[in-house]
Amino acid sequence: MSPSDYSVRNAHDRRQRRLLIVLALGFVVFGSAATALFYVLQPETLRIAVGPAGSDDHQVVQAMAEAFEEESRMVKLSPITTEGAAESLALLGVGKADLAIGRGDLGMPADAQTLAVLRKNYVVLWSPSGRPGKNSKKATGRIGEIADLAGRKVGIIGRTGANLALLRTILVGSGVEPDKVATVQFGTEDIEKLAQDATLDAYLAVGPLDSKITAAAIAATSRSRGAPKFLPVEASEAIALKNARYEAEEIPGSVFNAKPAWPEDKVDTISVNHLILARKELSEAKAAAFYRQLFAVRDSIAQRVAGAAHITKPETEKEAEPSVHRGAAAVINGTERTFLDKYSDYFWFALLLLSGIGSAAAWLRRYLNRDDRDDTTSHRNRILAVVSELRNAGSEQDILTSQQEVDAIIGETLKCYDDGAIEQDDLTAFGLVLELFDHAVAERRTTLQSDPADQAKSPGPTLASRR
Repeated sequence: MSPSDYSVRNAHDRRQRRLLIVLALGFVVFGSAATALFYVLQPETLRIAVGPAGSDDHQVVQAMAEAFEEESRMVKLSPITTEGAAESLALLGVGKADLAIGRGDLGMPADAQTLAVLRKNYVVLWSPSGRPGKNSKKATGRIGEIADLAGRKVGIIGRTGANLALLRTILVGSGVEPDKVATVQFGTEDIEKLAQDATLDAYLAVGPLDSKITAAAIAATSRSRGAPKFLPVEASEAIALKNARYEAEEIPGSVFNAKPAWPEDKVDTISVNHLILARKELSEAKAAAFYRQLFAVRDSIAQRVAGAAHITKPETEKEAEPSVHRGAAAVINGTERTFLDKYSDYFWFALLLLSGIGSAAAWLRRYLNRDDRDDTTSHRNRILAVVSELRNAGSEQDILTSQQEVDAIIGETLKCYDDGAIEQDDLTAFGLVLELFDHAVAERRTTLQSDPADQAKSPGPTLASRR
């Protein structure tokens, strides 16, 4: 094997090794990018605490989780069943849940914020028009307003302490000392027991206007004690101003019954929201994604559970407790940061990183191609040597032999250039040497043709003998 053939074989082996290295690096980069993309596109799973099992809240959350699963978007829900709202909020407070369902006037964790309103609960106060309670101081007097509740007994539907605290807030706001009003609480399953209790002078229920429990209680008490007299909370606006967790509202006429109309006309009252809450630490992106997805599938949820139709957006234009999470507020107010706003810093970092990778790749390529560059330099030097030898070429055959050697060098150099092993500058320098060689061939051939006697004299060794 001639030296030139050996050089060609080595160059070919080096190109094969470089190709394998490039392919290996390409697979590593592609695999890393694919893995990162897989994890980025995975839906975020949020834990949501709700209870008790079988309650309206629990049914809505279960339907919500199913709808989120079917949509397969950016958020999925993992329900955590609790004994009630108090336990749900406690789990949220200690970080064992990402979201929780709770009423706005319950004891909230310090960092709890609102994502959405699950429903609006209205306070409904009424008294029977029939015989008064046995404990009434005025046996013949009827209750026409909240001020008349002093010295009376009120039956509260729901055993939560929040309803009792809510009644006391209404009494204080209406100028009635809470201690002068007796209270007794009944479970939602004890409606008939409440209706048959003749010691009660008035009743309180807290729930949405279409609440079956509230409607059943009003109907039951009307059957046993006469038509209901609805008591307006005339100080509703003042109460709402002093307590940010309550709102002044109106109960529409005939909302509980059409004939006879219960109530006959609109009645002032206060309301408290049942909320979907999140910790303040929940990222803006996750909160916004949950909010968008919730309202995207709300109609689907409402088809499964009627209570989901009450889901509404929280108010962001006024002060409220708890405050609205920044992620939900950004979507509501249209101030959500765009993709570029959120990730512009990452883009700049990526550009710098890509620039660094490009520089490293260029260095690596030059490092891997160092042997080819050395070969190119060696080839140039060899052509220069051939140019010197051509000046003493004794025959046309010597010239052809030189041209064949240079042709082989040219072919190898062009392969290296196509593979990116040598730069444009190297090829330009190589071209200059080839021009010198062509001139040398032309000059020597002209000399030999003009003086044929030179070929016979053969002054000096031939190119072949020197090699």
